[in-house]
Amino acid sequence: MNSNAFVPPVRRTAAALTAAALAAAPVLLAGAAPAYASGGDGKAGAVVLRADLGVTLLDQTRVPLNVTLNEVQAPESASETLLTARVEGAHRGRPVEVLKAAVATAEAKTEAGKAEGRANLVNARVFVPGLKKHPLIELDQVTSTAVCPAGGQPTAEAKIPGHVTVFGQRVELSAEGTARADVEGIGSVELALAKTTTTATTAAATALELQVSVTPELTAPKKLNVAAVEGKVTLVEATCESPAGGSGDS
Repeated sequence: MNSNAFVPPVRRTAAALTAAALAAAPVLLAGAAPAYASGGDGKAGAVVLRADLGVTLLDQTRVPLNVTLNEVQAPESASETLLTARVEGAHRGRPVEVLKAAVATAEAKTEAGKAEGRANLVNARVFVPGLKKHPLIELDQVTSTAVCPAGGQPTAEAKIPGHVTVFGQRVELSAEGTARADVEGIGSVELALAKTTTTATTAAATALELQVSVTPELTAPKKLNVAAVEGKVTLVEATCESPAGGSGDS
Protein backbone atom coordinates (compact mmCIF):
# COMPACT_ATOMS: atom_id res chain seq x y z
CA MET A 1 0.00 0.00 0.00
CA ASN A 2 0.94 3.60 -0.44
CA SER A 3 -0.05 6.62 1.61
CA ASN A 4 0.02 10.38 1.29
CA ALA A 5 2.04 12.99 3.17
CA PHE A 6 2.65 16.67 2.70
CA VAL A 7 6.07 18.34 2.63
CA PRO A 8 6.50 22.12 3.09
CA PRO A 9 8.53 24.06 0.50
CA VAL A 10 12.09 25.02 1.33
CA ARG A 11 11.54 28.74 0.79
CA ARG A 12 8.89 31.40 1.11
CA THR A 13 5.18 30.69 1.35
CA ALA A 14 3.68 27.39 2.42
CA ALA A 15 3.26 25.97 -1.07
CA ALA A 16 1.83 22.46 -0.99
CA LEU A 17 2.34 19.42 -3.14
CA THR A 18 -0.26 16.80 -3.83
CA ALA A 19 0.35 13.59 -5.72
CA ALA A 20 -1.96 10.81 -6.80
CA ALA A 21 -1.90 7.83 -9.10
CA LEU A 22 -4.93 7.98 -11.38
CA ALA A 23 -6.26 4.62 -10.23
CA ALA A 24 -7.51 2.91 -7.11
CA ALA A 25 -4.37 3.00 -4.98
CA PRO A 26 -2.97 6.27 -3.58
CA VAL A 27 0.67 7.29 -3.93
CA LEU A 28 3.21 7.59 -1.14
CA LEU A 29 5.08 10.84 -0.76
CA ALA A 30 8.02 9.64 1.21
CA GLY A 31 11.66 9.15 1.87
CA ALA A 32 14.69 7.11 1.22
CA ALA A 33 14.00 3.38 0.92
CA PRO A 34 11.19 0.91 0.33
CA ALA A 35 9.33 -0.21 3.43
CA TYR A 36 9.80 -3.75 4.70
CA ALA A 37 7.53 -6.19 6.42
CA SER A 38 9.05 -7.28 9.70
CA GLY A 39 9.07 -10.41 11.78
CA GLY A 40 10.53 -13.91 11.85
CA ASP A 41 9.33 -14.62 8.31
CA GLY A 42 11.85 -12.15 6.91
CA LYS A 43 11.35 -8.81 5.19
CA ALA A 44 10.80 -7.74 1.60
CA GLY A 45 9.97 -4.55 -0.27
CA ALA A 46 9.75 -3.18 -3.79
CA VAL A 47 9.03 0.10 -5.55
CA VAL A 48 8.63 1.07 -9.20
CA LEU A 49 9.50 4.78 -8.93
CA ARG A 50 10.73 7.14 -6.25
CA ALA A 51 11.32 10.80 -7.04
CA ASP A 52 13.04 13.21 -4.65
CA LEU A 53 13.17 16.46 -6.60
CA GLY A 54 13.35 20.18 -5.92
CA VAL A 55 11.37 22.37 -8.33
CA THR A 56 12.45 26.02 -8.59
CA LEU A 57 9.79 28.39 -9.92
CA LEU A 58 10.57 31.46 -12.02
CA ASP A 59 10.42 33.69 -8.91
CA GLN A 60 12.99 31.34 -7.26
CA THR A 61 10.49 29.76 -4.86
CA ARG A 62 11.56 26.16 -4.34
CA VAL A 63 8.90 23.45 -4.00
CA PRO A 64 9.73 19.80 -3.18
CA LEU A 65 8.37 16.97 -5.29
CA ASN A 66 8.65 13.71 -3.35
CA VAL A 67 6.54 10.92 -4.82
CA THR A 68 6.54 7.15 -5.19
CA LEU A 69 4.61 4.70 -7.33
CA ASN A 70 3.79 1.11 -6.38
CA GLU A 71 5.80 0.95 -3.17
CA VAL A 72 4.94 -2.26 -1.32
CA GLN A 73 5.99 -4.34 1.65
CA ALA A 74 5.42 -8.07 2.11
CA PRO A 75 2.87 -9.48 1.59
CA GLU A 76 1.70 -6.94 -0.98
CA SER A 77 1.73 -6.18 -4.69
CA ALA A 78 0.78 -3.18 -6.83
CA SER A 79 0.45 -2.53 -10.55
CA GLU A 80 -0.61 1.08 -11.17
CA THR A 81 0.78 2.37 -14.49
CA LEU A 82 0.19 6.13 -14.22
CA LEU A 83 1.49 8.64 -11.68
CA THR A 84 0.70 12.35 -11.62
CA ALA A 85 1.64 15.07 -9.15
CA ARG A 86 0.52 18.63 -8.50
CA VAL A 87 3.21 21.23 -7.76
CA GLU A 88 1.73 24.47 -6.45
CA GLY A 89 2.71 27.41 -8.62
CA ALA A 90 3.68 25.28 -11.63
CA HIS A 91 1.78 24.14 -14.73
CA ARG A 92 -1.07 26.57 -13.94
CA GLY A 93 -2.16 24.34 -11.06
CA ARG A 94 -2.72 21.30 -13.23
CA PRO A 95 -1.36 17.83 -12.44
CA VAL A 96 2.04 16.96 -13.90
CA GLU A 97 2.47 13.52 -15.42
CA VAL A 98 5.45 11.85 -13.73
CA LEU A 99 5.30 8.29 -15.10
CA LYS A 100 3.30 6.46 -17.71
CA ALA A 101 3.95 2.81 -18.58
CA ALA A 102 2.46 -0.24 -20.23
CA VAL A 103 3.40 -2.35 -17.20
CA ALA A 104 4.58 -1.23 -13.74
CA THR A 105 4.52 -3.92 -11.07
CA ALA A 106 5.96 -4.37 -7.60
CA GLU A 107 5.64 -7.47 -5.44
CA ALA A 108 7.00 -8.38 -2.02
CA LYS A 109 6.43 -11.69 -0.28
CA THR A 110 7.74 -13.87 2.54
CA GLU A 111 6.85 -17.53 2.30
CA ALA A 112 8.31 -21.03 2.29
CA GLY A 113 11.44 -19.97 4.14
CA LYS A 114 12.24 -17.16 1.71
CA ALA A 115 11.79 -13.39 1.44
CA GLU A 116 11.58 -11.92 -2.04
CA GLY A 117 11.08 -8.52 -3.64
CA ARG A 118 10.49 -7.92 -7.36
CA ALA A 119 9.80 -4.85 -9.49
CA ASN A 120 9.25 -4.51 -13.23
CA LEU A 121 8.71 -1.58 -15.61
CA VAL A 122 7.86 -1.93 -19.32
CA ASN A 123 7.54 0.64 -22.10
CA ALA A 124 7.77 3.59 -19.75
CA ARG A 125 8.21 7.34 -19.95
CA VAL A 126 9.20 9.49 -16.97
CA PHE A 127 8.76 13.27 -16.86
CA VAL A 128 9.85 16.18 -14.66
CA PRO A 129 7.91 19.45 -14.21
CA GLY A 130 8.41 22.04 -16.94
CA LEU A 131 9.32 19.54 -19.64
CA LYS A 132 6.05 17.80 -20.41
CA LYS A 133 6.95 17.44 -24.10
CA HIS A 134 10.41 16.05 -23.36
CA PRO A 135 10.50 12.81 -21.32
CA LEU A 136 13.29 12.61 -18.79
CA ILE A 137 13.75 8.98 -19.81
CA GLU A 138 12.11 6.49 -22.15
CA LEU A 139 12.88 2.79 -21.74
CA ASP A 140 11.75 -0.61 -22.96
CA GLN A 141 12.04 -2.74 -19.82
CA VAL A 142 13.91 -2.83 -16.53
CA THR A 143 13.57 -5.34 -13.69
CA SER A 144 15.00 -5.85 -10.21
CA THR A 145 14.88 -8.94 -8.01
CA ALA A 146 16.11 -9.58 -4.47
CA VAL A 147 15.84 -13.06 -2.94
CA CYS A 148 16.78 -13.92 0.67
CA PRO A 149 16.44 -17.61 1.61
CA ALA A 150 16.58 -18.75 5.23
CA GLY A 151 20.02 -20.24 5.80
CA GLY A 152 21.19 -19.39 2.28
CA GLN A 153 23.08 -16.61 0.54
CA PRO A 154 20.88 -13.70 -0.58
CA THR A 155 21.00 -12.69 -4.25
CA ALA A 156 20.23 -9.45 -6.07
CA GLU A 157 19.82 -8.87 -9.79
CA ALA A 158 18.94 -5.82 -11.88
CA LYS A 159 18.35 -6.05 -15.63
CA ILE A 160 18.51 -3.00 -17.88
CA PRO A 161 18.29 -2.52 -21.67
CA GLY A 162 21.22 -1.79 -23.95
CA HIS A 163 20.10 1.81 -24.31
CA VAL A 164 17.57 4.36 -23.10
CA THR A 165 16.47 7.75 -24.39
CA VAL A 166 17.12 10.79 -22.17
CA PHE A 167 15.40 14.01 -23.26
CA GLY A 168 15.36 12.68 -26.81
CA GLN A 169 19.03 11.68 -26.80
CA ARG A 170 19.96 8.01 -27.15
CA VAL A 171 22.24 6.83 -24.32
CA GLU A 172 24.08 3.52 -24.57
CA LEU A 173 24.18 1.54 -21.32
CA SER A 174 26.65 -1.00 -20.00
CA ALA A 175 25.70 -3.88 -17.70
CA GLU A 176 26.64 -1.77 -14.67
CA GLY A 177 28.49 1.41 -13.70
CA THR A 178 27.38 4.87 -14.80
CA ALA A 179 26.39 6.87 -17.87
CA ARG A 180 25.75 10.55 -18.49
CA ALA A 181 23.61 12.59 -20.85
CA ASP A 182 24.21 16.30 -21.47
CA VAL A 183 21.36 17.75 -23.52
CA GLU A 184 21.79 21.22 -24.96
CA GLY A 185 19.20 23.69 -23.78
CA ILE A 186 17.87 21.35 -21.08
CA GLY A 187 20.59 20.12 -18.72
CA SER A 188 22.30 16.94 -17.56
CA VAL A 189 21.35 13.53 -16.22
CA GLU A 190 23.74 11.08 -14.57
CA LEU A 191 22.61 7.45 -14.55
CA ALA A 192 23.73 4.79 -12.06
CA LEU A 193 23.17 1.41 -13.70
CA ALA A 194 22.04 -1.90 -12.25
CA LYS A 195 23.17 -1.34 -8.65
CA THR A 196 23.16 -4.46 -6.46
CA THR A 197 24.33 -5.19 -2.93
CA THR A 198 24.23 -8.32 -0.76
CA THR A 199 25.24 -9.26 2.76
CA ALA A 200 24.91 -12.50 4.70
CA THR A 201 21.21 -11.79 5.30
CA THR A 202 20.11 -8.95 2.98
CA ALA A 203 19.94 -8.06 -0.70
CA ALA A 204 19.01 -4.96 -2.71
CA ALA A 205 18.80 -4.21 -6.43
CA THR A 206 18.09 -0.95 -8.25
CA ALA A 207 17.75 -0.91 -12.04
CA LEU A 208 18.33 2.81 -12.66
CA GLU A 209 19.09 5.81 -10.49
CA LEU A 210 18.98 9.21 -12.20
CA GLN A 211 20.62 12.35 -10.84
CA VAL A 212 18.83 15.21 -12.59
CA SER A 213 19.86 18.84 -13.09
CA VAL A 214 17.77 20.64 -15.72
CA THR A 215 16.63 24.18 -16.53
CA PRO A 216 13.22 24.07 -18.23
CA GLU A 217 13.02 27.87 -18.33
CA LEU A 218 15.40 27.82 -21.31
CA THR A 219 12.98 25.88 -23.53
CA ALA A 220 9.59 25.51 -21.80
CA PRO A 221 6.70 27.99 -22.06
CA LYS A 222 6.83 30.64 -19.33
CA LYS A 223 3.25 29.78 -18.37
CA LEU A 224 4.51 26.52 -16.84
CA ASN A 225 6.48 28.66 -14.33
CA VAL A 226 9.37 26.21 -13.86
CA ALA A 227 12.94 27.53 -13.84
CA ALA A 228 14.87 24.45 -12.74
CA VAL A 229 14.52 20.90 -11.43
CA GLU A 230 17.20 19.07 -9.46
CA GLY A 231 17.32 15.82 -7.53
CA LYS A 232 17.10 12.06 -7.85
CA VAL A 233 14.73 9.61 -9.52
CA THR A 234 15.02 5.91 -8.65
CA LEU A 235 13.47 3.34 -10.96
CA VAL A 236 12.63 -0.26 -10.10
CA GLU A 237 14.06 -1.29 -6.74
CA ALA A 238 13.74 -4.54 -4.77
CA THR A 239 14.98 -5.44 -1.28
CA CYS A 240 14.82 -8.34 1.15
CA GLU A 241 16.08 -9.69 4.48
CA SER A 242 16.36 -13.40 5.25
CA PRO A 243 13.84 -15.12 7.52
CA ALA A 244 15.03 -16.45 10.86
CA GLY A 245 16.56 -19.90 10.78
CA GLY A 246 20.07 -19.35 9.49
CA SER A 247 22.21 -17.02 7.42
CA GLY A 248 24.36 -17.29 4.36
CA ASP A 249 28.09 -16.93 4.10
CA SER A 250 29.57 -13.43 4.00
